[in-house]
Amino acid sequence: MLTYLLVAIALSMDAFAVSVSSGVCIKELEFRHALRASLFFGLFQFLMPIAGWLLGETFRAYIQRLDHWIAFGLLAVVGGKMILESFRIKPADSCDDETSVRKSILDLKTLLVLSVATSTDAQAVGLSYSKLAEPILLPSLIIGAITFGLCLVGTEFGKRVGERFERWAEVAGGIVLVGIGLKIAIEHLVKGV
Repeated sequence: MLTYLLVAIALSMDAFAVSVSSGVCIKELEFRHALRASLFFGLFQFLMPIAGWLLGETFRAYIQRLDHWIAFGLLAVVGGKMILESFRIKPADSCDDETSVRKSILDLKTLLVLSVATSTDAQAVGLSYSKLAEPILLPSLIIGAITFGLCLVGTEFGKRVGERFERWAEVAGGIVLVGIGLKIAIEHLVKGV
């Protein structure tokens, strides 16, 4: 259960970062906007691991001998990507009001794109769970619920505190995913000895 919680928190960091940025950059952001965005982010974070798990179940017989390395590789890549992206986060003073509103969670199409983009790593984690023959419904529910809650908090956090912690949240999420991937690889190597 602790692993599920850590994975959920790590996966929610992309969406959390978007929520914090929105709170920082969008002056007219209201609670209803934050609620809608949080629902979108949480829903996609719930659905994408299931999609990845189903994909993995379909091809399990073909890659059974490599499943632990696939899980490690996917988690390491996703975690590494999160860490690298954390250094690309723009500071709040780079917010251009007109541009940020057109490319923000206030626009439904943009929100949909952001929801998919921030949940692709959850699909890779779902694939990892499939390779490890782990169940997916409970982890997906936890991932979706935690993402929803953190995004709702993130928008308010962004309004009050700003971008100061946004980068570190992304780095922490990446480190957790890489660490879980290492744990999987090490456990396999120890069993093989």
